[in-house]
Amino acid sequence: MRPSWSGLLLMLGLLAGCYAKGDPSKPIPTVLVPAQQQPAQRLVVVLPGRGDDIAALQRFGIAAAIQSQWPDADVVLSGLAMDYYLQGGATRRLHDEIVAPARSRYREVWLLGASLGGLGALMYDNQWPGTVDGMVLLAPYLGEKPLLQQISQGGGITHWDPGPAPAQVDGHNFQHELWRGLKTWSRDPSRSRNVWLAYGDKDYLRDTMPALTPLLPTSQVLVRRGSHSWSVWTPASVAILAAINARHAHLAP
Repeated sequence: MRPSWSGLLLMLGLLAGCYAKGDPSKPIPTVLVPAQQQPAQRLVVVLPGRGDDIAALQRFGIAAAIQSQWPDADVVLSGLAMDYYLQGGATRRLHDEIVAPARSRYREVWLLGASLGGLGALMYDNQWPGTVDGMVLLAPYLGEKPLLQQISQGGGITHWDPGPAPAQVDGHNFQHELWRGLKTWSRDPSRSRNVWLAYGDKDYLRDTMPALTPLLPTSQVLVRRGSHSWSVWTPASVAILAAINARHAHLAP
C-alpha cells in the first residue's frame, strides 16, 4: 500500500498557500550548469525551496555562487517540487535519477538544499547515509514545533528517546523518524563532519535551528543578517564553500 503523504502538506500549512508545481509522472526536471574547469570533479545538486522552480534558482544565481568557489563543480539545478514529496517518492527519485548515476562520474557529490530542499537533503541522508559527500542546509524546514519541543524537553537530541520504531513511515510520522535518524549523528560525529547550516537572524524558522545545531561543529553553523530568502542563502553558500576550501588547504600535506 502506498503511504499517504497528505500529512506533509497539512504540516507545512500549504493547503492555503502556494508552492512550485511538479509532475511526478515525469523525471525530476534538471538543468546542468557545467563546471568552469573541465573535467568536472564534483557535482552539487541544488534542491529548491517550496516556492522555487528552476527559473528561480537561475535568477538567484546559486550556480554561479557555487562555482565561484568550486570552479571544478558541475551544478544540477533540480525541480524537485512539493508534488514529488507528496507522492512519497521524492528521495527515492532523487537517488535513482540524479545521485546514484553521478557516483561513478564524480569524485564528490554534494546536496545543497534550501527550506523544503534542506528537509529533502536530510531525508535523503537518513535513507541513504554516507551516499553523498556533504550537505549545505539553508534554513531547512525541520518539522512541527510540538515535536521539536518534545525533543527539547527530552534533554535535546542527544538525550531524547524516540520510542519504538513504527511499522511504516508515512506523511504523519516521517518527521519523527527523520529525527530518530538524526539522533545517530550524536553517536557518530563523522556523520556531520561535512554538514553545514546557514540561516538568517530574522528567518521565521530561526527558532527551530537550535534543535539541529548540537549535532554540528559550531564552526559549521552560520547565522547571517536577513530573513528566509536567497538574498541570505546565496552569499552564505559562498562563505560555506570558501570555509570548506580553507579547511582542505589546511589539511593538505
